[in-house]
Amino acid sequence: MPRKKMILDVDTGIDDALAIAYALGHAEEVDLIGVIATYGNALSEQTAKNSLELLALLGRPDIPVFIGERHALAASDFEVMPISAAIHGQNGVGDVALPAASRSVEAQNGVDFLIDAAHRYQADLIYLPTGPLTNLAKALQKDPAVAELIGQTTLMGGALTVPGNVTPFTEANINQDPEAANLVFQQQQGLTMVGLDVTLRTLLTKAETKEWRALGTKQASDYADIMDYYIDAYYNLDIDQKGAALHDPLAVAVALQPTLVSLFAINMMVTTDHKTGDYGRTIGDPARLKDKETNAQAALSVAVDRFLADFQATMLKVLQ
Repeated sequence: MPRKKMILDVDTGIDDALAIAYALGHAEEVDLIGVIATYGNALSEQTAKNSLELLALLGRPDIPVFIGERHALAASDFEVMPISAAIHGQNGVGDVALPAASRSVEAQNGVDFLIDAAHRYQADLIYLPTGPLTNLAKALQKDPAVAELIGQTTLMGGALTVPGNVTPFTEANINQDPEAANLVFQQQQGLTMVGLDVTLRTLLTKAETKEWRALGTKQASDYADIMDYYIDAYYNLDIDQKGAALHDPLAVAVALQPTLVSLFAINMMVTTDHKTGDYGRTIGDPARLKDKETNAQAALSVAVDRFLADFQATMLKVLQ
């Protein structure tokens, strides 16, 4: 059977860097046709640079990188949150200096690339955003047909059964643009939310990055340096002292192996009223509670050991 096509929409970002590597490690199952760079863990220009350099480091400079939206729908600019810089480093990848890429970003806007790909590949397209949902929201505004065309949309973001990591209600990616996220949850079909409910259970430690280093390659050394920065940030900021969460690669894994998680079908919304105190919360949509059909599903539990084993095996293959 022909491989599915995948677009990663990333704010690269340490766990985004892991997601890129993990997707490349499953090239027999999915063809990564492009990366859209967006804002979040760093500014869009920086996340595009990071993505280009990581793809080159991993031997895939042929994969194009596009820049999408640079700020939220309701904003005119964007500033990186201090906590994001503390977790990911000033450059987004643990302040590791990666070898320069020879390729530049594409002239086409990332939103237009997504729309074109949706029309071209339709049911065979997996769209996987691991940052704010602004690019998909813009695509839906420009071309509402995108909601039905994309075969599968698996996002990293949100929190349904656990607290957020920015506010008691709001997860970081949703927090960057709740209005865009609400539009997506209301309109996009075939949506799977891989949120903090499951990602916080998947921890990587320096025992695994030590195995990466033992490969003795440039890519293994750089990725180990990047990941160790992340693990140290989790420890020093008291996020989790047992390891660092594999947020974004888990979303890629779920897109390829849905049985890794238990899924709860639900029509969702994102709260956008600043006055209610839960701005940016991902929650069931009361207006669609009685609808027989649902456009989304949320991951509620995860086969942790199976995922971690697959993730480590994939990274050891990609980094050798």
